[in-house]
Amino acid sequence: MSFEHALPHWINNARDVLHSERQADVFDPAHGRVARRVLLASDSDVSAAVASASAAQPAWGALPPLRRARVLFRMQELVTKYSTDLARLITREHGKTLPDAQGEVQRGLEVIEFACGIPQLLKGQYSDNVGGGIANWSQRMPLGVTAGITPFNFPFMVPMWMAPVAIACGNSFILKPSERDPSPSLLTAELFRDAGLPDGVFNVVQGDREAVDALLVHPDVRAVSFVGSTPIARHIYETAARHGKRAQALGGAKNHMVVMPDADIAQAADALIGAAYGSAGERCMAISVAVVVGDIADALVDAVKVRAQKLTIGDGESPGADMGPVVTAAHRDRIVSLIDSGIAEGATLVLDGRRHTVAGRENGYFLGATLFDHVTPDMRIWREEIFGPVLCVVRAASFGEAVELVNSHEYGNGVSLYTRDGRTAQEFAQRIEAGMVGINVPIPVPMAWHSFGGWKQSLFGDLHAYGEEGVRFYTRYKSVMQRWPDSSSKGPEFGMPVNQ
Repeated sequence: MSFEHALPHWINNARDVLHSERQADVFDPAHGRVARRVLLASDSDVSAAVASASAAQPAWGALPPLRRARVLFRMQELVTKYSTDLARLITREHGKTLPDAQGEVQRGLEVIEFACGIPQLLKGQYSDNVGGGIANWSQRMPLGVTAGITPFNFPFMVPMWMAPVAIACGNSFILKPSERDPSPSLLTAELFRDAGLPDGVFNVVQGDREAVDALLVHPDVRAVSFVGSTPIARHIYETAARHGKRAQALGGAKNHMVVMPDADIAQAADALIGAAYGSAGERCMAISVAVVVGDIADALVDAVKVRAQKLTIGDGESPGADMGPVVTAAHRDRIVSLIDSGIAEGATLVLDGRRHTVAGRENGYFLGATLFDHVTPDMRIWREEIFGPVLCVVRAASFGEAVELVNSHEYGNGVSLYTRDGRTAQEFAQRIEAGMVGINVPIPVPMAWHSFGGWKQSLFGDLHAYGEEGVRFYTRYKSVMQRWPDSSSKGPEFGMPVNQ
């Protein structure tokens, strides 16, 4: 594929190749072949995007919030209109099924809808006559140029966790999407342009680590948001902090579902199937460990196995597909190596998906559902984030042991409990050390008006993503005190002002 036809950057509301000399392959994971190529930004590309964003932000930030909201209302209409186009791009480059991709678009759309309420969200507080005829009020001000570095597994939803809130708050925004599935970012940029967003307010730089590091050290980038693995999240956070930037870096996960002896076995098994194998396990909120309490483990494992064997695996656009391929051959190989390690370390392999093939898509990056039983905390498959269709079952003797097991893990992203007992659920919600908790809800992703984020090694930074936490992240607080004195001067005041 020629240089001219590689997927480009988006700067000043137009596709732009600028100075990029490097390219990368973009695969169709269902066919296992290169579908297109994408440019990889250089430092000069990033500088051009930052210059565009810097030039655009003052005028955009000075607009009344209501006028910014009107652009987002139009963006909401356009995303709704083109939601199927966005979903198809996601399916072809990521591999997830089309209904799953449509669900991703819907969850991103909900954050756009939340950001439409920015006039209310930016309201400050006012106190009249705090003393000596002085009025005191607070406001939230934009930061300037902000950036988002987003993962392959949600190429539309995760950018929408960031960009609409940042833009609504009066910032300009630069998106660095994953180079594995970059096409949705360009359609998103076109929709922002068609919604009336001024030139330079939303930009896209395609690329790899070179683009990331250029954004992290650029003096005009004021804040960086990231979603991805924990080692990179730590690098993002530490590098951004060293360069005086606000940073919000969401890292890895090892999400557990605790199943109590009183749980409905069929409901718990259904929940595990969707949460563990949906999107081929490539979700930061996927349940990868079931902690089964008491004597129901055999029955639950059998129920999960029966359901997993019935999954339809195929091209994400095939009608009736439950699970598509994983994103690349390299990622598939890593998952297989972790399955191998589980066998070597003594876990019981109940269901083996390593050699799954799909008729007509023999070169695709497919794996079948894999199920392990008798997993213990010393095994790699319990410690590490697999990010694939692999479910591990750990057996616990009591509720307290299950809670201790979950809390001992370095990650604290999401967790779920299945029970019929309200007191157990109440205690679980308070004692568990995770940022998002589900009670009989397998994947507790907060709605747009709440906020998403984990604890421990799953989040670096003080604020979670989107919702009111996102508004706080993308603004800075300003306090204003005002007095209109009479014409007679009382002379200089040297004492600390007090309210008497």
